[in-house]
Amino acid sequence: MARAAGGFTDLRQVEAGLLNVGYVDAGPLDGDPVILLHGWPYDIHSFLDVVPLLTAAGHRVVVPYLRGYGTTRFLSDDTMRNGEPAAMGLDLIALMDALKIDTAKLAGFDWGARTADVVAALWPERCRGLVSVSGYLIASQESGKAPLPPKAELAWWYQYYFATERGREGYDKNRRAFNKLIWHTASPRWTFDDATYDRSAAAFDNPDHVDIVIHNYRWRMALADGEAQYDEIEQRLAGQPKINVPSISMEGDANGAPHVEPTVYAKQFTGPYEHRTVGGGVGHNLPQEAPQAFADAGLEV
Repeated sequence: MARAAGGFTDLRQVEAGLLNVGYVDAGPLDGDPVILLHGWPYDIHSFLDVVPLLTAAGHRVVVPYLRGYGTTRFLSDDTMRNGEPAAMGLDLIALMDALKIDTAKLAGFDWGARTADVVAALWPERCRGLVSVSGYLIASQESGKAPLPPKAELAWWYQYYFATERGREGYDKNRRAFNKLIWHTASPRWTFDDATYDRSAAAFDNPDHVDIVIHNYRWRMALADGEAQYDEIEQRLAGQPKINVPSISMEGDANGAPHVEPTVYAKQFTGPYEHRTVGGGVGHNLPQEAPQAFADAGLEV
C-alpha cells in the first residue's frame, strides 16, 4: 500500500507526453483501474483515505500530480506552461498510454473533474465510468466572457486578481497563505489542521505551479492565448459535448466554491446518470472531507 499515516509513500515517476508525471500506483496491477484527479489548490493527498477503500475492493488506483504540482515536471524548458483544459485532457490520455491503461474509471474534483469530463466526453472509449464533483465542468473561452450575476462574480474574485500582474506576483509570493485561504472559503465547515494543509501545500512549490495556475484562469477569460495544437479540441469542447458514459455527479452541501445547481448540467449526461449531494457540512474538497461517499461512488458508477 503506497500510503502512510503522514501521507503517500512510494511515489513513482513516468514519462508521459510532455511531462514526467509523479503519481501513486496502489492496489493490484491487474485490478480494474481507477484514476483519481485532484484540483486547485489541492494535491494527491485529497485522496489519501479514498485509495485504501478502492484497493480493498480489488481496484488498481492511480493518483497523478497534475501539471504544475508536486513532482510532475515538463520534459522540455521550451514547452509552454499551458493550463488550458485540452492540454490537461491530453495529459491524462498520455498517462494512461504510458501506464498501458486502455480504459479506466475516472474520478475527480475541481480541475480534476474538468479533466475527467473532457476525456469522458471526447474519448469515451477510455472511460468506463465517471465521478465528477460539481458535475459538468466543460466550458469555453467564449462562455468565460459572459458576465454573471453580482453574487456569482464575487465568488470568482481570485480569477480577477489573477488577471493582473499584481495578482501573479501576489500569488507567487504568498501561494501557501493564499491557498490556505481558498481552502477555508471553499470548505467553510471543514476543520483541517496545519499538518494536513502543509502536506498538500508542498505540491505548490513546483517551479511551474504559478505559471500553470495563472494561465489557466487567464485563458478562461480569453486574456491569454492557448496553443494552436489544442485549437481543434477546444472547438469541440466549446460545443458542450454530451457525456454518455455511466456517470455520478456529486456536491457537498457546504461547498463554498463557485458552482451551479445539478439541474443546470444534468442534461449534459446522456448515459446512465445519478447525482448525489453529500450532507454534513462537506465542502469543495469532497474526497478528503467525505472519502467514504466518494469511494462508494467510484465503486458503484
